[in-house]
Parts: sequence; structure tokens; C-alpha cells
Amino acid sequence: MCILFIALKQHPKYPVIICANRDEFHKRPTQSLHYWPNEKILAGKDLQAGGTWLGITQSQHFSALTNFRQPHLIDNSKRSRGDLVVQALSTENIKANQNNISAHLNLNSHQYNGFNLIYGSLEKLHCFDSVNRTTHLMEDGVFSLCNGALTDSWPKMTLGEQKLATLIENNQQDLTHNSLMKLMTNKEQAADNHLPQTGLPLDREKLLSSIFIQSPEYGTRSTIILTKDNNGEVTITEAQYTPSGETESCNTHSLVSLIEN
Repeated sequence: MCILFIALKQHPKYPVIICANRDEFHKRPTQSLHYWPNEKILAGKDLQAGGTWLGITQSQHFSALTNFRQPHLIDNSKRSRGDLVVQALSTENIKANQNNISAHLNLNSHQYNGFNLIYGSLEKLHCFDSVNRTTHLMEDGVFSLCNGALTDSWPKMTLGEQKLATLIENNQQDLTHNSLMKLMTNKEQAADNHLPQTGLPLDREKLLSSIFIQSPEYGTRSTIILTKDNNGEVTITEAQYTPSGETESCNTHSLVSLIEN
């Protein structure tokens, strides 16, 4: 998972809005959103390492992962970060209080390459930053999370936050998943002088500077739009894309129907 935009208590009908793109190499085998009966979570699956980048439980506990972009510090012997989402959504950890989960992450994060992990109930989300060893409670507002710190302001983070805030302001009566999906397929790239400096070559930084990334080898593989309305119903749309950036599939379901089926 490489970028998320989250709006908490900003829309009169949808107190929780989450928009997430997963960027990955196209050759990496992946399974789309489905129910994992043993773990009791709804999530996609990385078939290479066995973990996931985003998941939710029937009790509406949520977790999502982004990797820190630190190419010079990657250690391939470390554990797969996709395990962290599965752990955060385990029944044992959900029953534990959030302070215990944060302490566990602080104690064990050195076993993984750098990451951000969002976790908690949809009403009370936290974000753990393994590089800076900090945990933030995500309060009411519009947030973005990418491949750096929650407090970073990369151009595509700022762009997405502004567009999401505008969508909310202009669609007070309702807000469609289709309009949110359009936000997540924005291919606008940042100017060279505004690119973050993460240790990648300039052309690579440029490619990765758009909300939706498209190239033959690497790009946006899928989008998840998740909303929770005032009645407590969670609705999820998942879109999957071809290497050329075309929509391969797009389906919308309630959380209940996805788990029951």
C-alpha cells in the first residue's frame, strides 16, 4: 500500500472515508479482496509473502500499511511487513488495548524494514511510524499517508488532501464511491523541484510522484474506497488495474455481504 487519504468526521453522512492505492510490481502475484476464514479478516493477499496491505474485520477494526521509501536501508533478510496488518487485526490484539499494541510495535519493529501501520477501530485509528518510533491518534480531519512520515507533505499527499476536502465540501448531500475513485486515479506528476528526495534517481521519483502510478513494470495495482455511514454500515469498492492503467474490475459491496459470502 503506497498512499491513503482518510477523512474522519468531515462529511455529514460519512464519518469515515478511506481511499487507498496499492502500488506494486505487476509481476508480484496477488489475490483480490476476500475473506480469510482462519484469521477472520477481509483483505487482499500478497501471494509471494503471504501478508496483506489492508484489511478489516467484521467488528470494523481496520489496518493498513505503507512502506517507508528508504532504498539504501532495505534489508531483504527482515520479515515481511505484510504480516503486520494480519497481526493488528488478530482477535488477540483487538482485545488488547491500543497502548499494548503500540508497545508491541515499538519492541518488535526492528524486525522489519521501515513502515507506517494504521490500526484500530474505524472510530479510533492510530498510526505507528517505525522509523521515528512514534504513534499518532488520528483525530478529526483529512489526512494522507504515503511512503514517509504522517507529517510529511509530499506533493501528491497535499494534492489528494485538497481534492478530498473539496469533494466533501461540494457533495454534502451524498458522496459517491465513483467520485472518490476518480481522485485515486489522478496521474498528475509533481514538478522536479518539488519532488521528495528519498534516494531514488530523479526519473523514478518523478514516476512515483502521482497518486496513480502507471508503468509497464510497476504501478498502481488496486484501489480500495471504504466509507462508513451514520447508520454504521461500511461499504467497500475495490478496483483492480492492468499494467497499462486500465480498470480490470471494479466492484462495490457492503462489508457484511463480503464477509458472509
